[in-house]
Amino acid sequence: MLLRVRVRLPDKPGSLAQVTRVLGAAGADITQVIVLDRGAGTALDDLTIFCPESTSRQDLVSSLEGVEGIAVEAIWTTREAPGTYPELEILKYITTAGDRALTTLVDSLPVLFSADWAATTAGGQVVYASWRAPQELDLPAEAPSRPAAMTLPGGPHIIHAPLPPLALALVLARSEGPAFHRIEVHRLTRILEIFLSLPATERSVARQLRK
Repeated sequence: MLLRVRVRLPDKPGSLAQVTRVLGAAGADITQVIVLDRGAGTALDDLTIFCPESTSRQDLVSSLEGVEGIAVEAIWTTREAPGTYPELEILKYITTAGDRALTTLVDSLPVLFSADWAATTAGGQVVYASWRAPQELDLPAEAPSRPAAMTLPGGPHIIHAPLPPLALALVLARSEGPAFHRIEVHRLTRILEIFLSLPATERSVARQLRK
């Protein structure tokens, strides 16, 4: 199974090697490392790991936190396809998706961000949602002026993003795992900027709004 582990560790040589040794002893293999933050002598990393289905998450956490200076902030299931800049592959598909550019983006974002679902909304109504989205969404009345991370009351962590000039908003949600980090918000912002610049975008949105 694939898991995402958010871990805080000392920002010094050898720290990641210690994490690798612990995970290796537990039968897990690191397939990707994303550095989210560095400062004040520590680093915050997101690790994508592959491990047997029988592996206990609690045992992984206990083993990692048995190393001095290492703290696990979250561990959750991911459907992410590990690789170098996978968003570039998705954007390549979107450029050839024609009228399905918007739905291709929405269906792809949960995989890219180790999230649960994504949806586009207009006037508080769902325009299109990925397959794991709930039937009813209790969202803020208006989208923020720029992509922002927040946690809904009693609900998931989300990134709520406007899609100007399309009169739409996008929601990316994670029920399992931690709140979205500012680096994830920035990454989504850049993806949306590229998407909105594509010639097929307005045509794709117009098709969805007519449904």
